[in-house]
Amino acid sequence: MATSHPSEVRSYFAHPVHGPLPALLLLLTFGTGLIDAISILGLGRVFIANMTGNIVFIGFALAGAPGYSLWGSLVALAGFLVGASAGGVVISRFGGHRGKLLRNALMVQLALFLAALVISLIGGTPLPIAAQLLILAVGAIALGIQNAVVRHLAVPDMTTTVLTMTLTGIGTDLRKRDLATATRRVIAVLAMLIGAGIGAVLVLTLGVSSGIVAVTVLLAIALVGAAIAARGTPAWAMPAASA
Repeated sequence: MATSHPSEVRSYFAHPVHGPLPALLLLLTFGTGLIDAISILGLGRVFIANMTGNIVFIGFALAGAPGYSLWGSLVALAGFLVGASAGGVVISRFGGHRGKLLRNALMVQLALFLAALVISLIGGTPLPIAAQLLILAVGAIALGIQNAVVRHLAVPDMTTTVLTMTLTGIGTDLRKRDLATATRRVIAVLAMLIGAGIGAVLVLTLGVSSGIVAVTVLLAIALVGAAIAARGTPAWAMPAASA
């Protein structure tokens, strides 16, 4: 039997358990589409956000398949692990308030993508390999932090980077006729899809820097929202709310 749900729109901005976190994480899901479009199309066919894909790409590169960057995938993987470790530090210091945790993580992510933007602008067009690797490293650190923090926030169907289980859940929800939950999951999938499409258009028409500009603007918007959400100590901000 389908469970009761709050108004679909209101549940993103004022969820009874997660407050405004669903809306902010949906924005980051859109950003993941942008980011992976940049890295796949402009940085040597490498994922920044999806490490499962990078493991597969490393296998392709080791097998000698053309068009795959072994060093790019390895740098992104290493950067992601560093970022996940740094995310653990952020969680240990600010995990007692989910709003402040997300706000502080976004501050670091924004700073890292601003650095990536500077590297892309200095590198010129086309970007030299060294500049590509630096951007991959910086971006992967940012996404490692994001993944660690989002995992701690534990908002259902809002992993922001991985959609496999979300897609699996859609099939289960439709079988159960739980249309509200299925709709929420479809929205997450569409957010990443639209982000990837927009990112592809930007990279293919204007270059890597334009895509990174879009990501930094999006992170700035998310940071403003998180800063507003971090004020006070509402019930949803407490760690117990994530259970």
